[in-house]
Amino acid sequence: MKNKNRQLSMKERWEIDRKSGATFLVSSPQCEICANVIKNDAVKCLAYKEIKPNDVRRCKKECPKFKSKDPLLIKKNNKELGDLLSGIFGFCVGDALGVPVEFESREEREKDEVHEMRAYGTHHQYFGTWSDDTSLTLCLIDSLKNGYDLRDIADKFLEFYFNALWTPHGKVFDIGNTTVLAIQQISMGEPLEFCGGNSENSNGNGSLMRILPLAYYLKDTGSFEKVRIIEEVSSLTHAHKRSNLACIIYTEMAINLIKSKSKMESYEESIKFVEKYCFDKYQDELLYFRRLLNGEIYVLSKNEISSSGYVVDTLEAAIWSFLLSHNYEESIFTAINLGDDTDTIGALAGGLAGIYYGFDSINNNWIQCLARKRDIYELLLSFNKK
Repeated sequence: MKNKNRQLSMKERWEIDRKSGATFLVSSPQCEICANVIKNDAVKCLAYKEIKPNDVRRCKKECPKFKSKDPLLIKKNNKELGDLLSGIFGFCVGDALGVPVEFESREEREKDEVHEMRAYGTHHQYFGTWSDDTSLTLCLIDSLKNGYDLRDIADKFLEFYFNALWTPHGKVFDIGNTTVLAIQQISMGEPLEFCGGNSENSNGNGSLMRILPLAYYLKDTGSFEKVRIIEEVSSLTHAHKRSNLACIIYTEMAINLIKSKSKMESYEESIKFVEKYCFDKYQDELLYFRRLLNGEIYVLSKNEISSSGYVVDTLEAAIWSFLLSHNYEESIFTAINLGDDTDTIGALAGGLAGIYYGFDSINNNWIQCLARKRDIYELLLSFNKK
């Protein structure tokens, strides 16, 4: 017989608060996964002599004394695996750090800059919750571990949308309209080449946000074949040439970083790649990327960088944040504190910064807070064995 008078767990109280729309949380779900937690005590813990700080209990700040009760021990057995873990975990963490403040303005960020992992926020989610950016990125990895099969990638996207495959907590939230429409077209049996949005108004960042795994899969592939596959994968949801070219630029820059080239060399080599292999086909789109392709995106001021969900804005913001920063944390917080589409720009900047600065540059507590961290690690191990 269940004890009707038992004290609710922190997670259960969090759910009650969340569903009621409360802004004050009596306890933090971060405490639930911390080794310092005292069972059935939302106020005290082993790490503090007295009560926990208000900002910690109210989920306004991450706890500086957090220590995972179920730590994920990660082994980087070789450079190839290390690069994979660095980029993908860097991406996931950047996404999770950006989720709580997504859609908030730059003015709001200037008043309250993000310098830590938060919870609650825009989507009322736990610490370490990532968005559809990471979900669809993991779906792509899940498919690529068995080789390149566009139909299988599309099927994984269907599983995500209809059955919550690779979602952080078993439920889809925050998914873009163009992606939704494309997935619905796929589900109705339309030919894959006709499912992605191909109008100029379809150039959101929904394919760019999930393209990073192709950098690992295609790093040793011939240039024209590489371009073809990137175009096909982008076009599943976003088929306009502008979205495709953004994916090509980002993927090529990531490949250069994986090959241990410097920041500036990676950037410059990506520009040369576009000039050599994309000029004829994308000539009418190059104007939209002129600030990136002139090789001097890094000279622009913050006020000249837009952080909207428009694919060119997103790509510019992510590369600008990465090039102007000196470590992983600075890269992602520069990106997130631009405001607006914070999860995607944080994720894309985090992917590049993770590859460049390495896995150990990522705050371990952020990794330990990530939703489904062990599942992500095991997926990457499986992909690395392909």
